Amino acid sequence: QMQLVESGGGLVQAGGSLRLSCAASRAFSNNGMGWFRQAPGKERESVAAISWNGGTTYYVDSVRGRFTISRDRMKNTLYLQMNSLKSEDTAVYYCAARRDAFAALTAAGYTHWGQGTQVTVSS
Repeated sequence: QMQLVESGGGLVQAGGSLRLSCAASRAFSNNGMGWFRQAPGKERESVAAISWNGGTTYYVDSVRGRFTISRDRMKNTLYLQMNSLKSEDTAVYYCAARRDAFAALTAAGYTHWGQGTQVTVSS
């Protein structure tokens, strides 16, 4: 059973940066991965996605140019570098793994989810 564990969340001022990490319990080097977030009272939304080899990445419009998704296949770890953070980025952030090798922003196809890490941006 593959498990995903996020870390790196916390409280940061607007304009600041955080880097989230997602460690997998076993190799997921052949799976597409993604980051999602859910703010209080809102539906979960996709943030970024990456293909199995990192060759393809996608971002939702609201974070493009500020966030960077990456992965280290040797360390079985997924990252989300978040810069120029805004108060509207406040949410619980989840990493997830797909059943296939592709990058995709839609939640369909993601079969494994982490427990989430809280990111709070103060204005």
